[in-house]
Amino acid sequence: MEFNIKEIFTATMVLFAVIDIVGNIPIIISLREKVGHIQSEKASIIAAVLMIIFLFVGERILNLIGINVNEFAVAGSFILFFLALEMILGITLFKEEDASPKVAAIFPIAFPLLAGPGALTSLLSIRAEYAIENIIAAIIINVIVIYIVLKTSARIQRFLGKSGITIIRKVFGVILLAIAVKLFASNIQELFN
Repeated sequence: MEFNIKEIFTATMVLFAVIDIVGNIPIIISLREKVGHIQSEKASIIAAVLMIIFLFVGERILNLIGINVNEFAVAGSFILFFLALEMILGITLFKEEDASPKVAAIFPIAFPLLAGPGALTSLLSIRAEYAIENIIAAIIINVIVIYIVLKTSARIQRFLGKSGITIIRKVFGVILLAIAVKLFASNIQELFN
């Protein structure tokens, strides 16, 4: 096991941008108003478990259907690209509406808001480039941030304001767009080698 600070930082930033916990504060606040209390601990732990399980089992599932990690990374780069466009342009491509008070921590918060298709695709995409221990460290860092944001979402919204959240979301959208292009470029070369 060899931890690499650069890999941990980059993987953390990729997941942070894809999960977009800051950009999801308005969704979390409206959900809290609908269902009352959100179990921050439960949502964070379930999201972490889903991401770590998919990190290990996702590649086996791909192998069963005859797809390698590089091919999945190229497909994942397209998803990241569209997620980035969604963040930059302020459009919504995917929206989940109904939430039951009993399952609010799991659905829609843990899945698909936190450990959604974008995050799971990103995990396998970055697995093609980074060591697994660095990705797990990135997941843990993101889950800690997710927990803090879930616990303090009302205060964060008051502090940043609507325009602050919009600016942060657009900045992370541009970062995610650049990461999507890098993932595409490096993995498309592997496919042709």
